[in-house]
Amino acid sequence: MSTRLPAGCRVRVVMYLRRTVDELLDTFLPQAPAIALDGAKGVGKTGTALQRATKVFLLDRPDQRALVEADPDGIRRPGTTLLDEWSRMPEVWDLVRREVDNGAGPGSFLLTGSATPATAQGTHSGAGRILSLRMRPMALHERGQLVPTVSLTSLLTAEPPCSAEIEGHTSYCLADYLDAIAASGFPGIMGLGPDLRTEQLATYIQRVIDRDLPDLGYGVRRPETLRRWLAAYAAASSTTTSYSKLLDTTTCGDGQQPTRDTTQTYRDHLTQLWLLDPVPGWSPSRNPFTRLQQAPKHQLADPALAASLLGATASSMTTPRHSHLAGPLFEALATLTVRVAAEAARARVGHLRTRNGDHEIDLIAETRDGRIVAIEVKLAASVTDPDVQHLVWLRSRLPEDVSDLVILTTGTTAYRRRDGVAVIPLALLGP
Repeated sequence: MSTRLPAGCRVRVVMYLRRTVDELLDTFLPQAPAIALDGAKGVGKTGTALQRATKVFLLDRPDQRALVEADPDGIRRPGTTLLDEWSRMPEVWDLVRREVDNGAGPGSFLLTGSATPATAQGTHSGAGRILSLRMRPMALHERGQLVPTVSLTSLLTAEPPCSAEIEGHTSYCLADYLDAIAASGFPGIMGLGPDLRTEQLATYIQRVIDRDLPDLGYGVRRPETLRRWLAAYAAASSTTTSYSKLLDTTTCGDGQQPTRDTTQTYRDHLTQLWLLDPVPGWSPSRNPFTRLQQAPKHQLADPALAASLLGATASSMTTPRHSHLAGPLFEALATLTVRVAAEAARARVGHLRTRNGDHEIDLIAETRDGRIVAIEVKLAASVTDPDVQHLVWLRSRLPEDVSDLVILTTGTTAYRRRDGVAVIPLALLGP
């Protein structure tokens, strides 16, 4: 398929790595007249959309916005029209919605957005007209280095439960996972050399503070305070640390501390930019538990951003200085991989923790009909009986809903334990 780009637009041609969301686009684009790809800047939304677009409007360019303003009907073309960075011109959302109401055919529009702008609050939600799909940074199975042998979708749908095939071997080891954390899942960053990659990740964070937040209408009065809060959030990756404790650790040497209202504003705007990606507390849709904690687990969009904010590298995470970060950031990498794989099954992902903390499970993937896969993440190659006790507990509580129980490890071989728990190296898990 040929893609017509605006005159004078140059594109660097690189090999396209097929993404998990492509499977969803294959399914929905022939049916839905308009699809929006949402996610943080740099996750690859434009690259994926360009594989399917026949007409492109790059709305982060003033000349392209002027073109649409002058001729709104010009977005209606045969084939698939891509409206890239639509949030820079929020009114196009309503233009597309009206086209859908007027009978636009399947696959007419693709929209990509890196933020939900404050100026878009008056726009129609698009419910029932525009299908929204989430894109995250590249999971391990999307990076072109691994061939997964275990499917999360199969784990969620196997009959009888705990009967999905668990097999495969990988040479991936702890050092490889730490490299994958530092490399990032941003397509434009992960292939760079370590030094340039470090600079690009730092620049990404700085541009969020200096440019992206002001574009949302929020000027950061004290950039260093926001950076300290982001570092505190990164240090809390894969935990449910309270926001009040995050606020306490944001205090600088002179005793100055941002107000709660200020940090709430940080959270709101960084969430609009898809930079914060917390894992919500989970409760089963069909058999409500009592005494479940609903506090979210903190995660940034990409574990590499957390490592960058904390000054951690793949090598430093093997030393006493940063060894305490290896476990939380490995869980962050596992969370990213599970979430991307869960999108293919249209499953939601949460975490479970009882209020008194006597039971907790790192990740729960749940399908719309209530089938669940409970997942623990362990920064180790071997698994012992105490490692599976919370998984076994959940199965005893929800025997009809649990489709499978999984521990993700840094080991080399996938297998199923006698108690039915699947032990899967993270490198072998795919959609």
